[in-house]
Amino acid sequence: MTDAGRQATRPRSRRPSMADVAAVAGVSHQTVSRVLNEHPSVRGETRERVLDAIATLGYRRNSAARALATARSATLGVVTTGSALFGPTSTLIAIEGAARDEGYFVSVATLRRYDAEAMHEALEHFMDQGVEAIVVIAPQDDVAAAVESFRAPVPVLVVAALEKLPRDAGTTAAGPTTLSLAVDQRAGARTATEHLLDLGHRDVLHVAGPQDWFDARARAAGWREALEARGIAPSRPRYCSWSAEDGYTAGRDLAEAVVAHEGPTAVFAGNDQLALGILRAFWERGLSVPDDVSVVGFDDVAGAAYFVPPLTTVRQPFGVLGERSVAMVVAALAGGTVPTERIVPELVVRSSTAPPPAR
Repeated sequence: MTDAGRQATRPRSRRPSMADVAAVAGVSHQTVSRVLNEHPSVRGETRERVLDAIATLGYRRNSAARALATARSATLGVVTTGSALFGPTSTLIAIEGAARDEGYFVSVATLRRYDAEAMHEALEHFMDQGVEAIVVIAPQDDVAAAVESFRAPVPVLVVAALEKLPRDAGTTAAGPTTLSLAVDQRAGARTATEHLLDLGHRDVLHVAGPQDWFDARARAAGWREALEARGIAPSRPRYCSWSAEDGYTAGRDLAEAVVAHEGPTAVFAGNDQLALGILRAFWERGLSVPDDVSVVGFDDVAGAAYFVPPLTTVRQPFGVLGERSVAMVVAALAGGTVPTERIVPELVVRSSTAPPPAR
């Protein structure tokens, strides 16, 4: 073993440095830097030697020192509501994963309240960390309203099905800008409703989510548009929270109407949890899905394929959403033109939908 190798095995009172890695690998400091930055000019044998030295020493790059040297923190700030609901949580996970794949760290600020003061606190938190851009997951009206006061000196991406962009939104390369990205909730709801209409249903009821959520309003709008395009007057939606409990309550009322042949032949639920509650209520009343009534959900949560029956639903491409979020931020940081984008979701047809029963 070389002297450098013996030194590497001794207990250390400080973190190993790039100089230590270079000594163990028998290369220059610059070569270690090139390996860490994946420079193509390093020979394969040399690269392996450096990587082995890194593993032996347990070396970790000092991101703070790197930020000082490059004037870049490689960190994105993410503002979230802290909701445990499927959509916001999946969005956060997707953004964090995509950022890591692109070499960025993620710093998360969870809002306890949704006002200008809370947004300013989040901004100060991020500016202290030197974030390069900020992503705001803004599913509700009050969160988006708070973004109006969010004047950051870095690009801001709002992930929400906004009816309109925040004030001063744009794509200029001259300075920080506000960008917008979302899954096209309206298109997904139209597709789900059109699926039911194509099966022959004419009485399609919508059990909607809370109307202070952009997604809920967009899904209701898509359902309405699909019916009106076929010359069918929409009935009034049943408004609920996002919970399976609310779906169950709505489902019990709907079940009585279906049994009396006065209810809908199909139900489009605002999310899969509402659909789950509806399925339970129908089962308790002895109704068969889809023989007596068809049910469609939205989200394609884990386990939706194992509901009884397996649920037809709209799958949100959260992986794509995360990738596009980071790609838009990177493009904005490079001064490129970044258009507003809507990602189209996918209908997943399973066993909960069929042609309507003869009445």
